Amino acid sequence: MRNTKVFKEAVAQTLTELAHRGVTLATATVQDTIERQVTTVAERLGIQVRSAWRYFDAGVTADHLAQSLSSYEESSSDKGAGQAPMPPIDNPEFALVLAGVPDLLVQSGGDLYGAIVNVAVNAWMAGHLHGEDGCSGCDGSRGPAGHDWHARMRTITEMQPHIATWFGREVWTAAVNDAGYPLPAAGARSHM
Repeated sequence: MRNTKVFKEAVAQTLTELAHRGVTLATATVQDTIERQVTTVAERLGIQVRSAWRYFDAGVTADHLAQSLSSYEESSSDKGAGQAPMPPIDNPEFALVLAGVPDLLVQSGGDLYGAIVNVAVNAWMAGHLHGEDGCSGCDGSRGPAGHDWHARMRTITEMQPHIATWFGREVWTAAVNDAGYPLPAAGARSHM
């Protein structure tokens, strides 16, 4: 279904309708939704998928997606969900995560997806540890020693006094380039 012209047009129309509503969703989310809708219509009506397209309306689909997103955001904010505990962006632990990317690329043979997942998981963990210091519900999960986030940051800084240099785009890009995975200079655009 996804390789058909009608499917691609439906996705493009729905994304346009969403943009008119001020909503941005990943293309894959829209594709999954449309595929599920058209398949469900075909199954329920007992018709072929190609015939089910006559029931598709990009505006209605965009309305449903926008409403669903709005409901999710409202329910999440009402419950305080969706707000990950984020440590300060310039903290030494995050710099360590960034510093590890060039080595990760070399070790994985250039697996960018693997490197991104590694960074995401490590950044999430750093945020989680930072958030536990102020989380009354996390008291029992820390063990008798607890977590002293500030002591952890001091230790990292003592071990690597210049770790903050990894926040400089030029330093990071040069390290990735030196690892054998050339990146364009900051501000340069690829014309592929």
